[in-house]
Amino acid sequence: MKPVDFKPVRVGVLGVSRHYGLRVHLPVSHSPLLKLQAIGSRSKEKAENAAAKWGFESAYGSYQEVLDDPEVEMVYVVLPNHEHTRWIRKCADAGKAVLCEKPAALNADDAADAFAYAQSKGILAMEAFMYRFHPQWVRAKELIDAGEIGEVLSIHSVFGYNNTNPDNIRNIKEYGGGALYDIGCYTISSARYLLGKEPLSVVANMDFSQETGTDVLTSVMMDFGSARTHFTVGTLMARRQEVEVFGSGGHLKIALPFNAYPDVPLAVEVTNSTGTRNVLCGPADQYALLFEAFARAFREGGPPPVPHQDAVANMRVIDAVFRSAESGSWEQVARSGGR
Repeated sequence: MKPVDFKPVRVGVLGVSRHYGLRVHLPVSHSPLLKLQAIGSRSKEKAENAAAKWGFESAYGSYQEVLDDPEVEMVYVVLPNHEHTRWIRKCADAGKAVLCEKPAALNADDAADAFAYAQSKGILAMEAFMYRFHPQWVRAKELIDAGEIGEVLSIHSVFGYNNTNPDNIRNIKEYGGGALYDIGCYTISSARYLLGKEPLSVVANMDFSQETGTDVLTSVMMDFGSARTHFTVGTLMARRQEVEVFGSGGHLKIALPFNAYPDVPLAVEVTNSTGTRNVLCGPADQYALLFEAFARAFREGGPPPVPHQDAVANMRVIDAVFRSAESGSWEQVARSGGR
């Protein structure tokens, strides 16, 4: 870790979520670059309990009060998906830098509008894809770019879990629930990252729950011109995640691509004409790396570590997947705008 060379960034959190407690709290609270300033919930009691449990200076019974707190400099939005663009805009109005959970919006147009609004206010804003900051992904990209497996021809990804609770936000259609929004966004983003370009078109098949209306099993092929990629994501599957990259001269595997353990070294498995070897990476806490990179950009007045255009491009692919599932045909990925 680089030495601390500026005052810790004071963080406000919108939402008292299980995700924050499980994945985000420990790395943020232990970082010398960040300070837990305020947390907000629609319930003052929940906010106070969370503040006492997690060590926030202040607790508020509304999200707006977090934004109104003059001590808060940076806001982490960890609300249901359909609330994301609304609170990106509100953060911009309040003059707060904003790190928003993925997906940043429910379609590309809304994502583009929200980030453009933040930019017009001079506010640093970014979608929080934590996996990009784990060294295993940095190393995998380096190995591919160095030609370790030749020309990339295909990427196969799977990401699934089993969630049958109809009251869980991931199973509520109006909140932006479903496999594609929740975890398909990772498999799309990672293929785009490794290949360094955008897909031209997609074809998709989606199974929807009769009970919730959300997609519970989604399979997609993406045509990148020089490569085709495939992924399957599901919310009624046994828990599983894996990414494998196939090239003209070998293949590469990431066994735990998205929910990487923070305290365990991981390996990128590379197979080519010289044999198979494991390239060790980490251990590293990808959430700590994400938040600290964003905090440094904020303090130093630099651009976001991942430009907001990347979030918009990812949403264009998601829009095309929904169109393809409806039409039953290949659909072009928009070069600008969205649906």
